[in-house]
Amino acid sequence: MTAELRYLAYTALLTASLWIPYIICQVQTNGLLTPANYADPAPRPVPLWGTRANRAHINAVETFAPFAALILIAHVAGKENAMTAFWAISFFWLRVIHAVVYLAGAPFVRTLAFVLGFVAVCGLFWEVVR
Repeated sequence: MTAELRYLAYTALLTASLWIPYIICQVQTNGLLTPANYADPAPRPVPLWGTRANRAHINAVETFAPFAALILIAHVAGKENAMTAFWAISFFWLRVIHAVVYLAGAPFVRTLAFVLGFVAVCGLFWEVVR
């Protein structure tokens, strides 16, 4: 397996796992779901860290699709190289940093990690189209 596909798998697992802090917050704050919660899916109040956890998960889902598409295009087109590996590895670690600092409420580091993650996606795009 190439580094790009390996880090795509890592990023998929990270993205798929980021709902867990939000659910932990929901259970700690509001208890387990009851049948009424399924009939009325209105969000229940949570502390700020729970809201940040939910938003971190949503953000990860939103950024995963372009990253995954570019990794798969690079693989199928035979355009994987040292730079695509660098961008894939960078994207994964920047998403880890983004999630951690989002949960911690560190605004400027979170923004920097997000922007650098976007730069990684742009780098992948460049490698695919050139």
